[in-house]
Amino acid sequence: MAAQADPMSGWLRGALELAVLAVLAEEDRHGYALAHRLAEQGLGTVRGGALYPVLGKLEASGAVRATWQPGDGGPGRKVYAITADGRDRLLAERARWQEFATAFARLLDVVHAPDARFGEVQP
Repeated sequence: MAAQADPMSGWLRGALELAVLAVLAEEDRHGYALAHRLAEQGLGTVRGGALYPVLGKLEASGAVRATWQPGDGGPGRKVYAITADGRDRLLAERARWQEFATAFARLLDVVHAPDARFGEVQP
């Protein structure tokens, strides 16, 4: 039997840009610290193959800026910071996310409410 993919990873993939902006609004971080913070928030493991293209896209759009910081006895690392444009985007997308989440919850709660008689979900 094949292992099932974590559904959270699929959902996060669609919202990863918003999640990254939210984490960077807290403080500047390098990639590993970003992934760690997302995991701390219960969003699962975000691999570099998903995270770094999103960071590159956000940097190219001006929502994020990156600087190199020297390492302590090791290689330097890229540290990402949200820009003013990124903060504006975060606020706008947060409002759209809340509208989406409300509509989706309504769909799940009203259209497919559990049938108390049978303990099943109604079509």
